[in-house]
Amino acid sequence: MTGPAPTRAEIVVDVAALRHNVRRLSEVVNDGAAPTPVRMMTVVKADGYGHGLSETARAAREAGADWLGVATIEEALAVRAAGDTGRVLCWLTTPSDDLTEVVAADVDVTAYSLAELDQAVGAGEQAGTRPRVQIKVDTGLSRGGAPRSAWADLFAAAAGLEQDGRLTITGIWTHPACADDPDHPANDAQEAAFRDALALAEAAGLRPEVRHFANSAAAVLRPSARFDLVRCGIASYGLDPAPGRTPDLGLVPAMTVRAELAMVKHLQAGDGVSYGHRWVAPGPTTVGLVPVGYADGAPRSASNRAFVTIAGQQCPVRGTICMDQLVVDLGQVPAEAGDDVVLFGSGADGGTTAQDWAAAAGTINYEIVTRVGGRLGRRHVDTERGPRGTPPDTDHEEHP
Repeated sequence: MTGPAPTRAEIVVDVAALRHNVRRLSEVVNDGAAPTPVRMMTVVKADGYGHGLSETARAAREAGADWLGVATIEEALAVRAAGDTGRVLCWLTTPSDDLTEVVAADVDVTAYSLAELDQAVGAGEQAGTRPRVQIKVDTGLSRGGAPRSAWADLFAAAAGLEQDGRLTITGIWTHPACADDPDHPANDAQEAAFRDALALAEAAGLRPEVRHFANSAAAVLRPSARFDLVRCGIASYGLDPAPGRTPDLGLVPAMTVRAELAMVKHLQAGDGVSYGHRWVAPGPTTVGLVPVGYADGAPRSASNRAFVTIAGQQCPVRGTICMDQLVVDLGQVPAEAGDDVVLFGSGADGGTTAQDWAAAAGTINYEIVTRVGGRLGRRHVDTERGPRGTPPDTDHEEHP
């Protein structure tokens, strides 16, 4: 891997892996079961799940993504500022948000309520354009989205505004609560409720461009829920949306977090390591100091449970993970200061993965990749087209 000189510790993202994953997911959801092609939305919220919003958006488009998905107005505008001109859906706004700029930027916005329909219409009037709006319904997640009691009135109002030329309803959608557990009864219940919502919308006169239900897990595990479009977030980055339940799809984790081993020292039996001496050497061993801590996204809850990879071998974290550093047991690994440490990466040849860290921390792989950053630089490479990237110092502000 060439490009800008490595730093003390950094995030390296392979955009070729991102393109591969988007293409592969499109193949999976268009396996012949659907009567018409299923469109792909690549979700790039949260700074592209920690992989870099603009780079992820570009790679997804190059791989054929029909839509990009973001949570906030700021993310939608950042996608546009990076030069993207394709379809983008934004879904998380508040009453105090001004939608004028995002509507003017040709972004589809989401409404959960009559008030949000009015908010979009007002923004369209200010921007001098007809806003494109998608309606999100709550089918059982009990998070964002219109409750069932509001569906009929919301659809009727939307149809009226559409007939008056004040907005265009481009989609109706929902989000599953338990798609990573394919046997959970909530999946059938939510899909049935969504079909009820679609029938009500049609009866009100709405003919949306897209109807969508599936996140990554549902896209892969529940063909009946693919409808017109699927929203693939975590799987687009090569991570398993339902660990232990997803078949091998050939996805490739795009993110590697690496560091330079700062120090090597020998311990004797009885020597305690790190705060609280939560690990005490049972015998002579060698440990290494890795200059990454919880301020950089290495979860403290993974203390004494996570592993890193050095010289192709897994080395356990020993003792409490600190704000700026952590200690690993090298055992018989012939390592010295300056050697490369992979905290997590693609998992090739048995290397440590983000899912391994998630299991050690008692969380999900989403949290591992979206929270990593802090003082780490971020570099993008392209293993299909040759090295490229921005110096870590340039990317530093992306991780405040």
